[in-house]
Amino acid sequence: MVLGLPDGMLGPAWPAIRQTFGAPIADLGLILLVTTVGSITVTVFVGSLIRRLGVPALLATSGLSAALGAIGYTLAPGLWLVLSVAVLVGVAAGLMDGGLNTAIGLAGRPRLLNLLHAAYGIGTTIGPLVITAAIVTGSWRPAYAALAACNLVIAGLWLRQRRAGLRATAAPDAGAPPETELDPSTGWSRRRSSAAVITGILIFFAYTGVEVAAGQWEASYCRYHLGMSASAAGIAVFGYWAALTGARILLALLPRPIPLVQIVRWGSVLGAVGAAAIWWQPDRAVTLAGFTIIGAGLAGVFPALIGLTPVRIGHRRAQHAIAWQVGAAAAGGSGLSALLGLLIGLSGLQILGPALTLLALLLIALNLVLARIAPVPLTPHRP
Repeated sequence: MVLGLPDGMLGPAWPAIRQTFGAPIADLGLILLVTTVGSITVTVFVGSLIRRLGVPALLATSGLSAALGAIGYTLAPGLWLVLSVAVLVGVAAGLMDGGLNTAIGLAGRPRLLNLLHAAYGIGTTIGPLVITAAIVTGSWRPAYAALAACNLVIAGLWLRQRRAGLRATAAPDAGAPPETELDPSTGWSRRRSSAAVITGILIFFAYTGVEVAAGQWEASYCRYHLGMSASAAGIAVFGYWAALTGARILLALLPRPIPLVQIVRWGSVLGAVGAAAIWWQPDRAVTLAGFTIIGAGLAGVFPALIGLTPVRIGHRRAQHAIAWQVGAAAAGGSGLSALLGLLIGLSGLQILGPALTLLALLLIALNLVLARIAPVPLTPHRP
């Protein structure tokens, strides 16, 4: 849950942060870009770090990095310090996201993956409320001080687990396939194997580009394009993350799980429908509904894609590929949001709807390509 808090807080906080430092609106993209650098850099090594350190130590390091980043936000005298510590926020996200997704994904537990991402969604849902309450009562800084404290507590708990020798998901061979398991990529050419891995990475890049950009820019879009108040914009962003979180919880609790391929396929289509509604923008209600549809539609896509990776390419390749995919997700979420910030700086907030629609259509196209390279039978996976 704590991992999702900064993602839910930054977008609604940005109008107040930029006012504090006298920064242009597009500088949110710079913060996201610096965060991406830290996240991508560390996710390249997540697979090796899990085997060497174990998941508890990895996540304790993540908590400490996140706490330092939040303290930097709290004490920043200018935007330069926010940009400087944003790389620590990215490193923290990369370690936690990559570590947990790799360990659980290789265990073949899509239900648990949905619960994991639902917990992230709870954090992103609470985030707008926390930062909005702080802004209404005087300043955005106390919200980041509270975030730092939460991360220090989390780091301490993981360090305690490490000292106690608890290695529930951190064993070096965690997620190793049974000896009888067939590798679905056996007999593939090197070209086909590389194409499957690269296409999967591109899918994650496009997916989080839609999800994160919608969540990060909705507050600015509501305030400066739709003319809503700060509190109303915060509630609107809350609705986006609440839809994403609620759908993930529902998918985790269904007595009969939906096939992962179907979740990816129809979730991507709903994401495109929601983005198109924002582009269309016949009135405020339909536009806000578009954001909610994106959140609910895309909710199960990320966990399903993680769960499908070992099914598509086998556990041996997936041990590294999942971490690479998480790195690509960080790149898409922050990098494409940053690029969108540059476009907004040039063309205005009206570019958000068309940009989200094009990204959603790209996600659909990439999924169709991957289905041709590495098809998956439409059968339920174990919870």
